[in-house]
Amino acid sequence: MQVFKLCMNIIKKNLPVLLIYVFVFLLVSIIFTGNMAQDMEKIISFQRSKTNIAFICEESSPLIDGFKEELSKTANFIDLPDDPEKLQDALFFRSISYILRVPKGFSESFMKGEDVHLDKTIVPDSASNIYIDLTIEKYFNTAKLYIRTLDGITQEELVLYLKENLAQTALVEVKANGEKAEDHSYAKYFFNYLSYTLLSVIILGMGALMIVFNNRDLKLRNGCSPVSTTSINLQFILANLTFTLATWGTMIILCLILNYKNGLTLNMLYFVLNSLIFALCSTSISYLIGNLVKSASAISAVCNVVALGLSFISGAFVPQELIAEPVLKIASFSPSYWYVKANNTIAGLTKFDYVHLKPVLSEMLIVVCFSAAFLSVALVVGKKRRFT
Repeated sequence: MQVFKLCMNIIKKNLPVLLIYVFVFLLVSIIFTGNMAQDMEKIISFQRSKTNIAFICEESSPLIDGFKEELSKTANFIDLPDDPEKLQDALFFRSISYILRVPKGFSESFMKGEDVHLDKTIVPDSASNIYIDLTIEKYFNTAKLYIRTLDGITQEELVLYLKENLAQTALVEVKANGEKAEDHSYAKYFFNYLSYTLLSVIILGMGALMIVFNNRDLKLRNGCSPVSTTSINLQFILANLTFTLATWGTMIILCLILNYKNGLTLNMLYFVLNSLIFALCSTSISYLIGNLVKSASAISAVCNVVALGLSFISGAFVPQELIAEPVLKIASFSPSYWYVKANNTIAGLTKFDYVHLKPVLSEMLIVVCFSAAFLSVALVVGKKRRFT
């Protein structure tokens, strides 16, 4: 096992550099994974927020008092003087995003069924203002129904009816396939970032081995040694697999420690399986790069270009939902894209029959095909460089 020991010694010699990459990559992954998971949780969870508005009323009536009470459910009333300049300044500096003015005589005209309107000034393209508009329309459209239906209804009676009707709400419960979906957002983002870490570290580690073994003098000496070529190749493959599995295992153990609550789930099992397949694919990519590159400095440069480039376009750093369609089409020609896509699918699984697992298995199979393709090209290139 001389070749295997030599490979381990080379890895050991480069271990300080590799550990720096491992710890830096993992630290960045942990920080960004936690932040991304929290941000996405805020995005997908709905919480009603109140909008700061200026409410300018030129009259006082029971209808307007009731309307203001209902509007307070979606608005914070900011006390501002009825001064156009100060109101415009408040809009400009975003102290408020909505100015609502009730003109004089509004209540009397509205109760008579006349076509009257409230005056508003808003910040353009503000999403929060939509809730204010919906509240206003809902209140006065409902009021119109009562006025048309009940002759002689007073403002006080109308406000009581509206208060009772608009207080009713509906309870909405979202279910996934009839089962409660567990939160795997942390694991999803961790394993997505893991594609960058695995690919970088494996390229650097295997690159160091390939630079040594592709040395022309060493290859000539190995060619006349008593150890057969088959034995050399098998020991070299074993060393590479050992390094790959050790790197992958370190990452997985760390993930299980940090995400121990969801560590014993079927989702986590498929996360781990998917990452193992990608680790082996990274080995094939690294083997190809090692056969093409001829210097240690070039290995580092290629590592940064390949690992960072694939991670950015495939959705490891930025969610695939936010990436433009043309970029995703280009990314689909890389294994990182299918690895990340499989992770996204696994995170949403609540059932694990063949129908639900079929997309995940298909995406894993594509990564395996990429591995075979990279390995085949690497073997052809390596054969041509055997004694050059």
